[in-house]
Amino acid sequence: MPEGDALHRAALRLQPLVGQRLEVESPNPRAQATQVAPRVDGRMLESVEAVGKNLLLRFEGGLVVRSHLRMTGRWRIEPRGKQRRGLPWLVLRGETLEGVLWNGPVLTLETRNLRRLGQDVLGEEFDLDAAVSRLRGAGEMWLGEALQDQRLVAGIGNMWMSEALWSARASPWVRVREVEDGVLRDAVGAARGLMREALAGSRQARRVYRHAGRPCSRCGTIIRSRGQGDGNRTAYWCPGCQAGGGPPGE
Repeated sequence: MPEGDALHRAALRLQPLVGQRLEVESPNPRAQATQVAPRVDGRMLESVEAVGKNLLLRFEGGLVVRSHLRMTGRWRIEPRGKQRRGLPWLVLRGETLEGVLWNGPVLTLETRNLRRLGQDVLGEEFDLDAAVSRLRGAGEMWLGEALQDQRLVAGIGNMWMSEALWSARASPWVRVREVEDGVLRDAVGAARGLMREALAGSRQARRVYRHAGRPCSRCGTIIRSRGQGDGNRTAYWCPGCQAGGGPPGE
């Protein structure tokens, strides 16, 4: 699933369309059912921003289009009028460029649910103390699960959760109520730092993500993986150097 840094890159790609009055269409029949395109067709695009795992396109008149990419969605910027195969979910046609959403699974007009999102972990005004305070309210959740809850802090998925907790030496299987604020600060801070580096184009070696069965580069213990939480998102961790234990029943 695309994580917060991928959405920020998508927002940057679409910036050339900001300030233009756009022709908007939905060639894909599933996207046509959302009725998003006719509501914003002919309106000026005022801003594009990533908030967690959501791309928010704000149009004149107070209309906000929310795009969530899930596993398959992709935003591309292409020359106006380019011939293409397939049926994109949304086409934003500007003067010389087009923003094209492929495989868009979630495309909605939003007015109220945006306030339910936590802070964007990559936001310029991100408040680490406020994020820790919000996480603290999820006392019974597993730490790995809480870091991916978009209502608590927005933008972190299972890859950056796993890498951040390895960096912070904390297990994804410890309850939030069982860890000190310093651990929460280290985990969120590590996620933000790693994601900012990725957004800047830095190529980073993965320490635990998709490394199950391999020895940990820090202590040599075999890395493990297991689905976690209601979404069964895979957590990767080193049971040797990440404090807090493993899954229940072990």
